[in-house]
Formats: sequence, structure tokens, C-alpha cells
Amino acid sequence: MQKCVTFKAPLNEKFPESSNYFIMRLNNRASDSLRPVSVEWNIQPSADASLLIRTGNTHVICGVSIEEKVPPFLKESGGGWITAEYGMLPCATSSRYKREGASGKSGRTHEIQRLIGRSLRMMVDLTQLGERTLRVDCDVLNADGGTRTASITGAALAVRAALAKMVADGRLAIMPDIMPIAAISVGIVKGVPLLDLDYAEDSQAEADANFVMSGDKHWIEIQSTAEGAPFSHDAFLQMTTLAQKGIQELFSLWSDQS
Repeated sequence: MQKCVTFKAPLNEKFPESSNYFIMRLNNRASDSLRPVSVEWNIQPSADASLLIRTGNTHVICGVSIEEKVPPFLKESGGGWITAEYGMLPCATSSRYKREGASGKSGRTHEIQRLIGRSLRMMVDLTQLGERTLRVDCDVLNADGGTRTASITGAALAVRAALAKMVADGRLAIMPDIMPIAAISVGIVKGVPLLDLDYAEDSQAEADANFVMSGDKHWIEIQSTAEGAPFSHDAFLQMTTLAQKGIQELFSLWSDQS
């Protein structure tokens, strides 16, 4: 049976006092507000765990498959592995996105799926998994900015659900200790730091960044890039503060997991 969990971030009309601009966001969203987020569980019944995460108009299916084997470099180690694959469906973007099955994955795709895998491996002590691989597939149904961060946030929830299923099935004796993780984007548009960029905002940002954080408020990864001109250390700190606020709100999804 499917369960859908939804929350809407509160609106706040205050913008950074240092800004010389007023940024009108879609639905009057404040500079420090997330887009509406929802999670629908068991979207792929054949998976060991699956969900559909929606962040605004960005929609990603995250599915986990458990394999009773590990990569060659981990054989006879007793430890497990978590890896990820990422892809966009052709009609996820405004112009058709070419399928990568025939032509091979782009550098962008390789970069994103490595980021997802690195992040997920921070969740759990891999030695507690036994010699198993959790293979996580993140497929973007609709892309409106923040696809990699939505993938990480959704995939982390799905990994926890897959581990719980392994315990229920008797494949794991006890539930491993799990560290929640989540991710969000932040950018600077017309001098204003904005949380959780949609595509229109991201396409005109002077700087943009992706932040991945653990539940104990430690950073897992930060990717930050200037577009056109460098940005100041103070601007980076403002983005970091916004990211931490947004990620703490995303952690509320963990308390609602089925």
C-alpha cells in the first residue's frame, strides 16, 4: 500500500537586508524557503525499497536493489557496498533529453551518480552489511532544478527502508546504525542568496552550490561554483547558513518514513 508524506515549507517574506534587489520567486516563495516536498512510498513494488520524491516540479524515483555479492575489491572482506546510478528520462526537460543507453553516459551523469554513491556510503558502517551490495537507481521523471540533491535526499530514505526490509526478511540480524543524510542547492541570484533553486533561478545564478549534510550537522560534500564572477567568503557563508536551514527541514522526512 502506498503512503504519501508531504510537507510545505513556511513562507517568509523577509529577504536579506544586504540585498539591493527584490527577488520575486514562484508562488511568492521566500529566499530561505524550500519548495513543497513530498514522498510517495513503494512506487516500484519489485524493488527492495522505492519511493517517488517531489521537490516542487522536480520528481525523482529512487529504487534500491540488494545483491548478495560485492565488487571484486571487497570479496572476502566481510563488508558491503552501496553504489548509485542516475539518469534522466527523455521528457524530463523542456527539450527532449537524449537517452544515454545507446551513446553512453555523459560526464555530468558520471559525476552525479558518484556524488550520490559517496553520500550514501556515509550513512552506515559498511562492515555491518555483510558481503552485499545495495544498488540505488535514481531516475528523474521531471527536472526543474536540484535533481542531484533530490536524488540524494530520496535515495537515503530508500536505503534505510531497504535495510529495514533486510532485517524483516532475516538477511540482517539487527538494524545497522544509520546516519540520516539530505542535500539541497543554494545559489546567488541578483545578489540574493536563495535556497532550493528551481531551473529558472539556477539558469541565471551568479553562483550555485550543492550541499550534502549528515544528521549530526557535519558536511559530507559541498560543490560550489561561480558563474561569471567570483563570489566573496561572506556570500559563501550565507549560502552555507541557508543550506543548513533547508537540510534540517528535510530531515523531518525521516520521522515520517513508512
